[in-house]
Amino acid sequence: MRVKAFTPTFGQDSPASAFRVRPGFLRELALHPSLYLMVLPGVLFFLIFNYLPMAGLAIAFVDYSPIAPFFGLGSRFVGFENFRFFFTSNDWSRITLNTFYLNTLFISTGLITQMLLAVGLNEMRAQGVKRLSQTLMFLPNFISWTVVSVFSIALFSTNEGLTNKFIMAFGGKTVNFYQTASVWPGLLVALRLWKGAGFGTVIYLSTIAGISQEVYEAATIDGASRMGRIRYVTLPLLKTTTAILLIMSIGGIFNGDLGMIYALIGDNPMLRSTTDVIDTYVYRALRLNNDYGMSAAVGLFQSITGFVFVVGANAIAKKLDSESALF
Repeated sequence: MRVKAFTPTFGQDSPASAFRVRPGFLRELALHPSLYLMVLPGVLFFLIFNYLPMAGLAIAFVDYSPIAPFFGLGSRFVGFENFRFFFTSNDWSRITLNTFYLNTLFISTGLITQMLLAVGLNEMRAQGVKRLSQTLMFLPNFISWTVVSVFSIALFSTNEGLTNKFIMAFGGKTVNFYQTASVWPGLLVALRLWKGAGFGTVIYLSTIAGISQEVYEAATIDGASRMGRIRYVTLPLLKTTTAILLIMSIGGIFNGDLGMIYALIGDNPMLRSTTDVIDTYVYRALRLNNDYGMSAAVGLFQSITGFVFVVGANAIAKKLDSESALF
């Protein structure tokens, strides 16, 4: 008796059927229209505000004139002359180092503080105190840097500032903060942490909320104390989130926070040695010289260096731990 060879068949909904015909984009769009409709606003946002403006990069290579055709892109081509103006100035190395140094301080202190605050909030057992603490931590994020600058004057002015009054109360000598450049990197870090660290805990809190309680229960059964659970469970599971946030932050390591620094420092020449960054330098050049080409060239320089740093940091993270890489 001949035995007919068995040929397996799969139903329409079986897993194997998905490998026979890969549906095209239009079919996928027809199957899940609501999902793609929800994605559409985000796609349009990045397309309009991130990709379409890239055509303006041509301004970095021309002697820009606002009255030239095609939104100024018909201006005279000058090659790398705009870049040469920046890189041959006496201040470019100082402001580049200032930008890198300040952003390194902001990123490192910000990530560490956000993580510690998130862990502390997660360990609070009194829900009322926890909600009140979260509210008080989030509120400074919604205060503009202009308002914060008013607070800083009240805190750090020479005669009437609360900080100098506190120093004098203990017999110390007053500090002229607005003429002492060396103190401002620390002050900028402190003010930035006060304003943004609380709001930055949101991502860490959501990550901690996704940790299975069974892991904590197993650690408790093994004899881990509360500090032990934080050390051996919570912090290791936050490693991937921290690495991704670090990689994303490194992309802007050469972009100074113009809104913060200019609101707090303004045009004070006494403080430029430690607080003058690329963005404030370009803003002054644009305001005084109307040099649009140079500002576009510096913006392109910041974008390229940020891209290089992101790719390099991601490659390092991927080599150390593939799950910590962004792409």
